[in-house]
Amino acid sequence: MADRLLFLEEVADILRRSPGALRYMVHAGTAPPSAKIAGRRMWRESEVYAWLEAQFADTNA
Repeated sequence: MADRLLFLEEVADILRRSPGALRYMVHAGTAPPSAKIAGRRMWRESEVYAWLEAQFADTNA
């Protein structure tokens, strides 16, 4: 089964950030991995949650 593809607004909501803050994270290279598809930045749902878990793992190390 394929991952759901998420738009910027959905990822910002998951991360509890504003869309502008997520855009800055993308620019700074600190956001979850994404791709531009048909002119829109999109994220795989599983990669967003894996990135989020990795942030907690780094904090607890």
